[in-house]
Formats: sequence, structure tokens, C-alpha cells
Amino acid sequence: MYTLSIRGAQILNEEGRFQTVKVNGIEYSKTIPYSKEWKDFDFGTIRLKKGVNEIEFISKYGYLAIDTVTVSSKEFPDVAAQADSVPCDPKATPEAKALMKYLHSVYGKHIISGQQEIYGNGHQVSTSIRYDAQKDICVDENGVEYTIDRDSADKDEGGNVFYWHCTGPDGKVYDYSTQNRNYTYQYYDYEFDWIYDLSGAYPAIRGFDFMNYNPLYGWEDGTTQRVIEWVKERGGIATACWHINIPTDFAGYTPGEPVDWSGATYKVNHEFKIANAVKAGTKENEYLDMAIEDLAEQFLILQEAGVPLLFRPFHEAEGNPSTTSDPIDGSGAWFWWSQDGAEDYKALWRYLYDKLTNEYGLHNLIWENNLYSWSDSSAAWYPGDDCVDIVGWDKYDTQYNRHDGLTSGPNEDCNSPVYWSLYDYVDGKKMAAITENSTIPSLSNLTVEKATWLYFCTWYDNGASDASFVMGENFNNPDTMKEIYQSDYCITLDELPKDLYGTGGSEPSTEGTTGSQVTPDYGDSNTDGKINLADAVLIMQVKANPTKYTLSEQGEKNADCSDVGDGVTNKDALAIQKYLLGLVEKLPE
Repeated sequence: MYTLSIRGAQILNEEGRFQTVKVNGIEYSKTIPYSKEWKDFDFGTIRLKKGVNEIEFISKYGYLAIDTVTVSSKEFPDVAAQADSVPCDPKATPEAKALMKYLHSVYGKHIISGQQEIYGNGHQVSTSIRYDAQKDICVDENGVEYTIDRDSADKDEGGNVFYWHCTGPDGKVYDYSTQNRNYTYQYYDYEFDWIYDLSGAYPAIRGFDFMNYNPLYGWEDGTTQRVIEWVKERGGIATACWHINIPTDFAGYTPGEPVDWSGATYKVNHEFKIANAVKAGTKENEYLDMAIEDLAEQFLILQEAGVPLLFRPFHEAEGNPSTTSDPIDGSGAWFWWSQDGAEDYKALWRYLYDKLTNEYGLHNLIWENNLYSWSDSSAAWYPGDDCVDIVGWDKYDTQYNRHDGLTSGPNEDCNSPVYWSLYDYVDGKKMAAITENSTIPSLSNLTVEKATWLYFCTWYDNGASDASFVMGENFNNPDTMKEIYQSDYCITLDELPKDLYGTGGSEPSTEGTTGSQVTPDYGDSNTDGKINLADAVLIMQVKANPTKYTLSEQGEKNADCSDVGDGVTNKDALAIQKYLLGLVEKLPE
């Protein structure tokens, strides 16, 4: 492996141009900024063969005047020796610390396997569950009743009431099908079972998305419970992104009003100003705070259960390269959170970090920041060492950025130039992962090129030929996938330590930051004689899954501590959290 550096000047376009270098017929590209003077441009790590090699400079998308070309033998550092082994949050839970320690222990030696589960309405399986309007119950052919989500009430074209969601005795969420007027469930293990049938092993990491917990059309899709089951019952590692939606018509939106999913988006929407999102008193800030509150409710449940989470919010920062002369203005953004440029993006990231860690007391998170490497300016999107644990890159490059000489089929490149770019961004202080991918890098490419990614996480299949990332022949070769899953280099679910989240014999703490010892009354939902975080978590569990979690008669009275008299709601859980954090002096609020 070698590094390639070019001393050149680019005077063709002030907005920057792609320059392509061909090494033994394989192309490497980089965005070169406008420069009238000679400058050094690093083209990253390249792979050379023994004997004669051909390096060719082609115009293709750009033009570069070249002074000198330098090829040097690549020196590989001990990546684990430099990377952080403890979370950036100084108050991290014992479980988060244990997970971070384990990740660091395998970094540079192995790659951990991962797979994203589908979200929304994919992989549907039909059931016999139907809504009986006369009895006002959801029931299946065997007479088993299902808990109705009363907040999901709707009417069909004939004016008949139905409910979009119900929950089974096991906590599984079912969704109403308007076509067949029955309920379906999502086969969330679809890709996981296929991988197991192929390789004899399950992925060690499971990817989730908390997008459905939102102030617009939010509903309980069971994500939180599935995270708990994956970590606590199956011994796996959980990672999660947050495709948080905003109203498409934000100008006409009134905070707090419901909006159908069809009127929401996580794509670019310039009606929503990112600078306002972190500024108190603005509509953007009011909406963002509501969204964070919904998210925090779920993360508190995870924390109470002793579950740490690799959290990857506001992912794929930068998006495509800038389309203007300002390389970090967000003009290439794919999502609203990066549409206004790197500085506003970083402020948004730090705002979320502060809210979740300091206001909501969430310390079970390992923070992942998703970057790209289009140019030397890409590093400007990094929020900072004090609020990031892992840096990641999303590998969707089947039809471009290939280094195998092919034009179609799975691109099994390990993208070592990208890996070392991310490494340089953070001075090696943060572990680097492929946080999403289409094609899994081949075992040979990973080991030969020494691209020591922490893990990969293949995106789910959606049934379309252009997006069946696991099973589609354009994206993954079953033989290559089987080889890496069965190799000693790749860690699978069964190879994770049995005591991965061990805390030295101590039980996970259920105490809040204050753990106030007071006379049992408002706030003491579990009637244990004190008010702490466990009371807030119990309320949220009851609201999410009333068939599994219940309150005693006295507990219901104690729990109703916000807007007393309206019954137990998630507002009561929030009121308890505010009390524990000292934001309100007493309960009821």
C-alpha cells in the first residue's frame, strides 16, 4: 500500500472540480479546490502490484496543472493505541463504558458484522387479527385479544372507525391494512434470518431507526422494545439512526398539531432554518425540542433497562460535494439537518448532545458522527472530540468509485483512502466504522489494504432490484458474504462476549441524578417510597405496552403529577424528569 500526493493548481473552476487519477486502470477521484498557486493534494492510499505500475492523469470531470507527483510507502499506525477507549460523556453508564471498552479491544484486529432492520411498512406479514366494531376490540381467529392504540383512531371512506395499530400480548405491534381490513406485522428479522441461513451466523450489530417517535404522526412501532430484546435477550450490540421528520409545509405548521406522514419529510426543506432550531423562542426550536423530548422518552427506557446504544443522529453530513464556490455551505445536502452548511450543522449536533446528556440525563449513548471525504473541506463537518465517540462513513458505491476495474456488480472495495481520510480528520483519536453499506467489503481487500474499519452495517432490502442491498445480485455476492461472516476476522453475534455489558457485579443504577428521598406522593409511580428515574420509566412503559406493564391503584394516583385529573400520560413522566433535574421545585407540576 502506498500514498499518492500531487502538487498542482486548478484554475478552471472556482467551485472546484473532480480530478481523476488512474492507477493500473483503476480510477481514484478527488475534488480539487480553485488555486492559482501550487498546492499539495493528497489522493490517499493506493494499492500497487509488484513490478511495473502505471499511473495516469485523465481530465474526465476536471483539469489540474501538475508540478510533481509523489508516491510513498504507506506506514500503518497502531490504530487502537491512538483511539479513545472511553465515551466522550464523562457520566457514561457502566454499560456504555463496557461496550466502548469492548469495541476498542477489537478495533484494528477484527471487523464486527452488522445489519440494519427495516423500518416503516416493509416486509409485511398478514394475520387474522381484525377490529370488531361491535365489541370494540381487536381479536384474531383464536379469540386472542390485542390492545388497541386508541390514539391511532381513524375513519374509512364510509365513516367507519378503525385503529391503525394494536399490540399483542408479547409486545409485538400490528398495523391495519386498509386493503384487506386486517392487521399485519413487520418481519423485522427478514434479512437476519437470510444471513443466518447463508452463513450459519447472525450479525453482531443490529441497526434501528427512531424516526417514528416524532411530534407529527408519531406512533409506537416497537423499536425500543426490539432494541432491549436484541441487547438483553440475544446479547447483541445496537446502533440507531434518527430520520427525524419536519413538516413539509413548515411555514403553515402550528407546533403541536398532528401532521400525516405524507406531509412530513427528512429531506432538504429551506422553510426550516437550522440556525433557528438552536435559538430559543423560534418555531424551529419549539419543534426540535418536542422531537428531542419524544426521543428522550425512548432512550430513558433503554437506560433504565441497562441498554447502551450506538447513536448516529443527523447522519450523512455534507451529502454530495458543494455545488458552489463555498465548499461547506450545504448545497449538496441530502437532509434538512445539513442544508444550511457545516457551522449550523455542528451547532445542531452540539445542541442535541447537550439536551440529551445534560437536560435529560441520558448517559447510555455512544455518539457516532457520519462524515464523507469528498475534499479536504469535508473535515469541517466534524462537531468535535468532546461530543463524538466514533466517526463513520456510509458505503454506497456500487456503480462508481470502483477500484476493481469493473463497471457493474458488487463493489467489494474496502475504500482504504476513505478510512485513512477519516483517521486524519480526527488525528486517529476516534474509531472509524462503515455505518451503512450496500456491498460488504471483501475479506481479501480488508486485510490486504489494512482498512481497519470497526464494523459494517448493511442496509435492509426493500424488495426493489435497485435497493435489495442484502440479497440483490448487484450489491452482494453470497459467496463473498459467506466467506467474511465465517472468517476469524469478522465477529458475529455468537462470538460476542457473554458478559459484554458486565459491570463488575453491580446492578445498573435506577437512581436519578438526585434520587430524592421524600414522602411517597406525587411522582412515586412504583410506590417504592422515593421519587427517581424508575418512576418516569415505568409510566412510559405502561403507556407503550399496557399489557405488559401496569400501575397499582395508588401508583396511578401518584403518577398523575402533571395536569392532575387528566389521567396518566407521558407528560407525567416528563414532569418527574424535570423535578429530578431541578427544573421544577415540586410535584405536582
